[in-house]
Amino acid sequence: MTKLYPWLLPTWESWKQNLDQDRLSGSMLLHAAQGMGVDKLLEQFSQAVMCRNYPSEACGFCHSCDLMKSHSHPDVHWIKPEKLGKGITVDQIRQANQLAQGKSHLNGYRLIIIEPAEAMNESASNALLKTLEEPGAQCLFLLVAHQMDKLLPTIVSRCQQWHIPQPQTDVVHQWAQAQTTKTVPSFAASLANHSPLHTLALVEDGEISQYTQLERVFIEQLQQGVIMPTTLWNEVSSDVEVKLNWLCHLLIDTQKYHFGLRDDYLMPGAKSLAQVINYTQTYQVTSLLLEVIAQLSTYAGLNAELIVTNWILQSQEVICS
Repeated sequence: MTKLYPWLLPTWESWKQNLDQDRLSGSMLLHAAQGMGVDKLLEQFSQAVMCRNYPSEACGFCHSCDLMKSHSHPDVHWIKPEKLGKGITVDQIRQANQLAQGKSHLNGYRLIIIEPAEAMNESASNALLKTLEEPGAQCLFLLVAHQMDKLLPTIVSRCQQWHIPQPQTDVVHQWAQAQTTKTVPSFAASLANHSPLHTLALVEDGEISQYTQLERVFIEQLQQGVIMPTTLWNEVSSDVEVKLNWLCHLLIDTQKYHFGLRDDYLMPGAKSLAQVINYTQTYQVTSLLLEVIAQLSTYAGLNAELIVTNWILQSQEVICS
């Protein structure tokens, strides 16, 4: 059996109970942020559903379990974008609909997993609606979403919803520290949006030093009264959205510092930055940055350097006004 991360256990226990009592919904929607390791939960769930001997766990030796081990079970279907960064097409959903109305190859459940569900465009989502209402006998749909706000409300309303909350900062920090011999800074979890696996990766991949370098350059330029667009762009250009989010965390923690909020998990430069720009300036610069991040994450093919440079110039105006 797959070893689950501790924050996945409550959801698994509920699913296991539903399997034992044979009261699974035919259409399920799982919401979890990226970096939570839900692939392990999906693996354990699919193995349990397909096992022919036990209702809520894999026996490990039946024909279905053997097929699951080799990732060749004919009744388990994963619907994902055909290319990284692309959407799930209406043709893929039509194929899923046909699978839902068909018959099992092994006289058991048919399991159709759609991930990420928010990758379905409006046409694909609409094509799925009727099937979610009536999936067919012994057919299970499991939609996995990382961004619920991008799902059509009609999709959400037709599914039994499950949410895996992100662990508290101290829990993430303690878990990550237990997985590595490297020191996990107190602010690492916040930098990784409280995703445990992302927190660990930040430390293991040496990205903490990249953040501290970016923080140092940003604060030093503000202390000197001039933000040089080229200098700051060079710091963020290797992974624009990620590093702009890092700056956003720093600015948000600086706002907290202005309000007198102090804890061990603030970005290390929040105090220094608060001594350079006041709360109103910090708030305005943060708002402008959030708009930039939203633009870059929503529209592909934008000139990121131009957009970031414009944000820097706007921020300069805010700080100098």
